[in-house]
Amino acid sequence: MGLIQELESTKAETLKFFELTDEELDKSYEPGKWTVRYILHHLADAETVLFERIRRVISEPRQVLWALDQDAWAQIAGLCQHTFRAIKADLRIRAGGDNSRCSLAL
Repeated sequence: MGLIQELESTKAETLKFFELTDEELDKSYEPGKWTVRYILHHLADAETVLFERIRRVISEPRQVLWALDQDAWAQIAGLCQHTFRAIKADLRIRAGGDNSRCSLAL
């Protein structure tokens, strides 16, 4: 399977998790660990960061790519406070063929 097909398959598999019930989204494999909802927020944020990095590498000479402390970002951003529906809608738009964002995984 080629890279593009692999990414499309991963995207389709990942988007299915956005259809889980609230109870399923709030499960974690162990107390104190990230919930499914939190992981989906993280994936959406990570894709955004990756997109920005790729864009900079392609378009800017001698660009600086800053490190991302995902745990610190999660606390600062208050991921669980974001509207899950808005993130889901954003990912659906990107997954629906809007190549202006060049969505890779989600």
